[in-house]
Amino acid sequence: MPATVILGAQWGDEGKGKITDRYSRDADVVVRYQGGNNAGHTIVVDGERFALSLIPSGVLYPQVTPVIGNGTVVDPAVLIREMEELTARGIDPSRVRVSGNAHVIMPYHRKLDAVLERYLGEEQIGTTKRGIGPAYMDKYSRFGIRMQDLFDPKIFRKKLDVAGKDKNRQLQKVYNQLPLDIDEIYEEYLGYADELRDYVTDTSLLVWEAIHSGENVLFEGAQGTLLDIDHGTYPFVTSSNPTAGGAATGSGIGPRDIDNVIGVAKAYITRVGTGPFPTELLDETGERMIDIGGEYGVVTGRRRRTGWLDAVALRYSARVNGLTEIALTKLDILSHFGPLKIAVAYDSLGDRYDEFPRQQRVLYNCHPVYEELEGWGEDISKVDSYDDLPDAAKRYVERIEDLSGVRVSSVGVGPGREATLMRPAP
Repeated sequence: MPATVILGAQWGDEGKGKITDRYSRDADVVVRYQGGNNAGHTIVVDGERFALSLIPSGVLYPQVTPVIGNGTVVDPAVLIREMEELTARGIDPSRVRVSGNAHVIMPYHRKLDAVLERYLGEEQIGTTKRGIGPAYMDKYSRFGIRMQDLFDPKIFRKKLDVAGKDKNRQLQKVYNQLPLDIDEIYEEYLGYADELRDYVTDTSLLVWEAIHSGENVLFEGAQGTLLDIDHGTYPFVTSSNPTAGGAATGSGIGPRDIDNVIGVAKAYITRVGTGPFPTELLDETGERMIDIGGEYGVVTGRRRRTGWLDAVALRYSARVNGLTEIALTKLDILSHFGPLKIAVAYDSLGDRYDEFPRQQRVLYNCHPVYEELEGWGEDISKVDSYDDLPDAAKRYVERIEDLSGVRVSSVGVGPGREATLMRPAP
């Protein structure tokens, strides 16, 4: 697996952390290439739960160098706290490396994120209010502050004065908020610089050297394909590129260096926040999926919306990412339901759509065209071989493979490390 991207093939929360954790046992470097602490990955090891929001999942393996790439936005306080929590639990975070080109989330980003959501009212996006979007806005408007800037007090002060004055004007004149103290922010972030100095480096070079010396490198995406700023259900998306192309730009390597792209997909589908959701279940079945599946956000605790698997969206994800395989998760949750349904197409105002529509107006009026499959109605959480799954469960997996056009290489039947069944190659 010289260079493999692991990403979300749906609206996020697919179980990417668990899949990354499995592949990390054979990895040398694991790279987080986009997003910030608005997304979390959960790994369960011997019954112990680790919830990581910024540091790559590979940190749980002692041989792995965890890398936070240039495509991420970093809240230094969150990064330091996460490293302290890992240390307290016996995990050594000294191997973490952070790109000097990664942009920094500042207090005014968090403040603006919160007030803008309130200002939007019914039109709000459903942001986590952690400053992610405003930090990316500063990055693309070209007066963001990068990790490397924190280590030059003069440059940092100059950039902070420009950005801080602009943000304070917005807070006061647009949102009727009190201004932030720029001097306090300056001193606070210089303190973070002292703590993080040894972790910041040229991660693009580090990753390139690892790949070209034959080491195994994983690229770990946050959120999911349908939340991609370019390819997701805009404007109800994140502010970065969780898709496979983001792995190259967000880590500083070329696309030819990527060998495999694994799309992680739940056996059903969920999304957090507002936005279109064709297969959403607003009935007792949906409520049971939430409760049985534990569908609450890792970072925010927000209740997720649930629905039957959407093969139209999965085909779209396979196309825009160039998926080479699918890792299917949480198949065990469907043991409690039957018959099962998969959306194979959409109907929108009398027109059939076999491919994911790119017009927002069409998508909002889409209703799923379902195919019904037999459930298996028995606990599969203790099954330790794909061949030992019930025939109905295997037919469900094979149908997903047919509809997506991508091989399903593994099946998750529980939250633990050991509860992933590798599917024999044909």
